[in-house]
Amino acid sequence: MGVGMNRPRGTRTAAVHACQEPDAADGPPDDRSPAPDPRPDADAPGDPHQGIDPDDLPDGLVVADASGRIVGYNAAAARITAVPRAAALGRLLEQALPLEDLKGHRWWSLTDPYGGLATRTGQPERHLLLPGGREVLVSARYVRERPTGPVCRVVVSLRGTEARRRNERSHAELIATVAHELRSPLTSVKGFTATLLAKWERFTDDQKRLMLETVDADAGRVTRLIAELLDISRIDSGRLELRRQPVDLSAAVERHVQALTAKGQDPDRFLVRTCQPVPAVWADPDKVDQVLGNLLENAVRHGEGTVTIEVAPAPADDDEKGTAVTVSDEGPGIPEESMSRVFTRFWRGSKRGGTGLGLYIVKGIVQAHGGAITVGRGPGGGAEFRFVLPVSAPAYLG
Repeated sequence: MGVGMNRPRGTRTAAVHACQEPDAADGPPDDRSPAPDPRPDADAPGDPHQGIDPDDLPDGLVVADASGRIVGYNAAAARITAVPRAAALGRLLEQALPLEDLKGHRWWSLTDPYGGLATRTGQPERHLLLPGGREVLVSARYVRERPTGPVCRVVVSLRGTEARRRNERSHAELIATVAHELRSPLTSVKGFTATLLAKWERFTDDQKRLMLETVDADAGRVTRLIAELLDISRIDSGRLELRRQPVDLSAAVERHVQALTAKGQDPDRFLVRTCQPVPAVWADPDKVDQVLGNLLENAVRHGEGTVTIEVAPAPADDDEKGTAVTVSDEGPGIPEESMSRVFTRFWRGSKRGGTGLGLYIVKGIVQAHGGAITVGRGPGGGAEFRFVLPVSAPAYLG
């Protein structure tokens, strides 16, 4: 069957599948009576020709016969165009769907599906407008019984623009955030380097060192932002590479805590609990360090009181063993209404710096390992993040 529809009644078969010129006795195409309702009757149980109901399709589907009249119109098309099925069936395409491009040109007149070059096979997806300004994404396919023969069916696909708008907003937010985050450090770098080059002899060694340390810190900030953007690109495209090897999560946690105390944090602020035995996970150690570093830095920066890190065995899906790491603090925590947005792009728990991309990357890394991460409220009232990585190894090591 064509266009993925159920086997219809005989009248619909003739209207949709016959590719022949109308009989002269029937009069010109515009005078023909409206096509019958193309909704298919339910096929008998076990019918080998049973197919897909067009109303099950997520996208709008419009089918016109050789005369240009609509003989197929599914529920999604009615929802997307706001043109009821009864108002579309039997009418000419250009009458039922008077589409215009963004310059106000009539799309059907421009594309002329039943005329023009006989080698055309359709139209690529375009952003078009319906009366009233309703926006739709439209593509079309011209069906011919033989190459260069007359068009016997025009199959039109319709999609809403909501998903594209969300993508455009996301890209705009990303560009705005990157521009904002780059402007400050680059302005600082430019200012200090220009000052040093112009007035090097006027500064003491201590002043020069302070300026160069500031330049180095700002350069590091830019480098981290670029690394985050590259991680997001790889996560979104499914190209995040993992170099797996056995990783001891308890040792990794101890290493991060020692690094934070070396930077001036009070050792008494950290409480590490390890429930032995903890199986090693088969993971990318650099990516695991990225996850732990982000969660611990967030707890230190945004939380209060004692930061508790617990490493323990945990059951994973399909009876596969896993290791869980829980990081909690005793701060104000995350509001209940914000928890669903914690792992989205640009979410920030406070105004204490950051790009709002870290937790989005953390979730992508954990999921790339086949694990899961959740957020909730800890025993001390603060935020609690818990991620589980499955304990698995390649079959050849088994």
